[in-house]
Amino acid sequence: MTSIMILDILIVLGLVVSAGMAVHSERLLSAAISLGVTGLFAAAAFLLMHAPDVAISEAAVGAALTPLIFIVALIKIRGGDDK
Repeated sequence: MTSIMILDILIVLGLVVSAGMAVHSERLLSAAISLGVTGLFAAAAFLLMHAPDVAISEAAVGAALTPLIFIVALIKIRGGDDK
């Protein structure tokens, strides 16, 4: 197996694990952070597919902006305590 194929497999495994953590997490803050990690893995996958413009967009929106909005909303709604 080539190194690119191994990297593809690791990225897909990272996507699946982080998405599973986001779905099955009981704490909302942990789910939001896992969502950001999922966005980072998706951006890495797009980068490996030679789509740097899509990777930059995914990193900015999926890995940074969306989890940030969720975290700020959780802080404002619950005062920082999510349980």
